[in-house]
Amino acid sequence: MQLKSFKINKPILNIKALNNTLYLRFFLKRFYYSVSAILIFFTGTGCKKFLDKEILGNYPETEFYQTQQQAVLAINAAYQPLAFYTPQNRLWVFGDVASDDAAKGGNAGDQADIGLIDDFNITPINGNLEDEWALLYEGVTRCNIVLAKVPPISMDATLQARILAEAKFLRSWYYFTLINIFGDVPLVLTPLNADQLQVPQSPMTTIFESVIEPDLIDAAMHLAPAYAGADVGRATSGAATALLAKAYLFQKKWDQAASAANQVISSGIYSLMPVYNQNFNVNFKNNSESVFEFQHLSGQVPFTGNVLNQWFAPAVDGGYYFDAPTQDFVDEFEKTSSGLYDPRLDYTVGRDSMPWFNGEIFSKDWSPTGYLTKKYQQPFSEISKALKGDGSVDYMAIRYADVLLWYAEALNELGRSAEALIPLNEVRKRARESYLYDTFLPGYGTVPDGLLPDVTVTGQDDLRQAIRHERRVELGFEFHRYFDIIRYGDTYAIQALLDKPNFNYSINQHFPIPQSERDRNHALH
Repeated sequence: MQLKSFKINKPILNIKALNNTLYLRFFLKRFYYSVSAILIFFTGTGCKKFLDKEILGNYPETEFYQTQQQAVLAINAAYQPLAFYTPQNRLWVFGDVASDDAAKGGNAGDQADIGLIDDFNITPINGNLEDEWALLYEGVTRCNIVLAKVPPISMDATLQARILAEAKFLRSWYYFTLINIFGDVPLVLTPLNADQLQVPQSPMTTIFESVIEPDLIDAAMHLAPAYAGADVGRATSGAATALLAKAYLFQKKWDQAASAANQVISSGIYSLMPVYNQNFNVNFKNNSESVFEFQHLSGQVPFTGNVLNQWFAPAVDGGYYFDAPTQDFVDEFEKTSSGLYDPRLDYTVGRDSMPWFNGEIFSKDWSPTGYLTKKYQQPFSEISKALKGDGSVDYMAIRYADVLLWYAEALNELGRSAEALIPLNEVRKRARESYLYDTFLPGYGTVPDGLLPDVTVTGQDDLRQAIRHERRVELGFEFHRYFDIIRYGDTYAIQALLDKPNFNYSINQHFPIPQSERDRNHALH
């Protein structure tokens, strides 16, 4: 990555840059400093945004990374690239729009690069590739700085160990996301100068086994199982173990995946919420089902809101109506013999003539597919139309339901199908029993006959399909689907994406590395 570097005589670190990039409430409430500074932040494209960036301001680097408080500031900043308070975070494009669950949505000519991904007409100059690559490596770089600069600081040893564990967890998250989107990528584990950035790709297997797995194992040992007060939202030991389970699952290391998932389940810390859609309600942030959650707050300076509240909303509500559900996704939901749907359908999707937000009735004319997602959207009573892009709903990156379904999948692949039914049916039970707790559901108080009965099949192939179906309806529009499709293999993927004639499994398992990155880094193959 042969990059331009900012030339200054004294490297100086901008404390306000760290301050302005944190979205977590523990930082917003505790550590806001009025420091006048120059913020070099997400300007330009590609690697220029992260790997060679010197953070400028009015604190010489020799005067920063000196205190415990500064160590906390540094790790807080490493969380920032996770959040959806910038449109640059396009995880939903790769997870949803590329899949069979969603179409681009929006006006026909708006965000054309998203449409090209939807159609699998993808070239390395696609802006979504540039944005996501830059954002994820920004996260990697911030973690690498923490891991390099915090160990020499004289500070509380337990807090220091926790900060380093948070950095390892976050770096694992960023690399896990990078390799699932781009495949083999450059592995950078220390802060590098511009003249050190000709870095070839490392194989995915190497990144999994030499970085993600050992870092998550170590992180789980030093992270707290839970936090209180202003620290709620930090990575926990359960989050590290859960991400480790997911990493094993994606590699088909079924024994290790089952063991790690069971460790999360057996901890007794997590449980399913009584009503499914409480996981997407601002009044139930960081609830018992949340294993790891990207935090958002509205009305903050610097901005820390969730822009998806506007990007996914209909035009009548001041939105752009992107990430529109497909008919194929809607048809995946089960219904009873009397025509009553799985309640997760209407918790997830706006359908014609059905209740919407703000007392409105949804119209199919609001979306090019006839549907919009409800997740990450809020009524005007919470976020006004004038401030639509400043949402406060979090993104639950790992839910306990997800862990249960990982466990079911791993057990089934190990030939332990009868055991796999238990976590699978726990997820289905919560879905149908929303009728016992949600007063807005018609017929509240009684579970309708025949709704989402327990799965009883124990044949491995049949149960595999049942688990895959359950993942699709349970986790729809949480940006997981395309990555599931790809890891299920070519036969499944080709069938799932029949309506995308340009899709080629051997080519499209991963997205191309941005051209601007190749132009700078000639070590890439």
